[in-house]
Amino acid sequence: MSEKLIDPYGRQVTNVRISLTPACNLNCVYCHAEGEEQPDNTLSTDDIITIINAFSRYPIRSMKFTGGEPTLRDDLIEIISSVPSHIEASMTTNGTLLADSAYDLKDAGLSRVNISLDTLRHDRYKQITGKDLLGDVLAGIDAALDAGLTPVKLNTVLLQGINEDEIPDFFDFVRGDRNLVLQIIELMEFNECTSHADVDRLERKIASQATEILTRRMHHRKKYCVDGAEVEVVRPLHNTEFCSHCNRIRVTSDGKLKPCLLRRDNEIDVRGKTGDELDKLIHMAISRRQPYNQ
Repeated sequence: MSEKLIDPYGRQVTNVRISLTPACNLNCVYCHAEGEEQPDNTLSTDDIITIINAFSRYPIRSMKFTGGEPTLRDDLIEIISSVPSHIEASMTTNGTLLADSAYDLKDAGLSRVNISLDTLRHDRYKQITGKDLLGDVLAGIDAALDAGLTPVKLNTVLLQGINEDEIPDFFDFVRGDRNLVLQIIELMEFNECTSHADVDRLERKIASQATEILTRRMHHRKKYCVDGAEVEVVRPLHNTEFCSHCNRIRVTSDGKLKPCLLRRDNEIDVRGKTGDELDKLIHMAISRRQPYNQ
């Protein structure tokens, strides 16, 4: 195993996020598409596996597969299977297609999933995503739990005037199941969605109700235990703690190393690169990492 990947600010990269496709079967009003443009030249299976193998030579602890919607790729099982067993493979998905693939993904080596779920109401789900596929998502959550893709983390973006009143319902949804974790996420304003809600106020309220508060290593983010419900609050905007403890680098679906989600001016194209040349470009990308909020 090669040396650690440490950026100029002393932050070690141990997490790689790989966007497998810009395509999605939903059209969420707030989607940031992993901070990438909409490319039309998505990486091939071999390209992705080459990148996975290159990063696997370093002390990487986890690889997360994202999109768009990663379950739209026909080669997803092959990609997951290529991740070495010493690296945790996880996935962020909208869950609409997960019911039919959860068990195969688990057999391929996928450890756990994050599932986007911003409402428990059918009309609001259609308002947020453009389609009423809430039933498919709930079936996907059940399948993920049954297949052992746990903990299942529910990614809930807090949207002002849309889903703020559902927080108690979400607490009830995860309460009593240690394999379900609610992640309340601050809206990242990448597009024209203006439904930014006061996450800070909500977190203070949750903290006041918590019977136990744990601090996660990454980003020093807190996990709150509230009457049998496990809740995390993700606040990336203007958050020096979030940036100062960042341990991830991204790979866009068209083959660029992306040192920071919030920047597009320091990406490095690695499409078609292999061997020593790819290693040099990985180190170059690490050298370009700097906290967005300082």
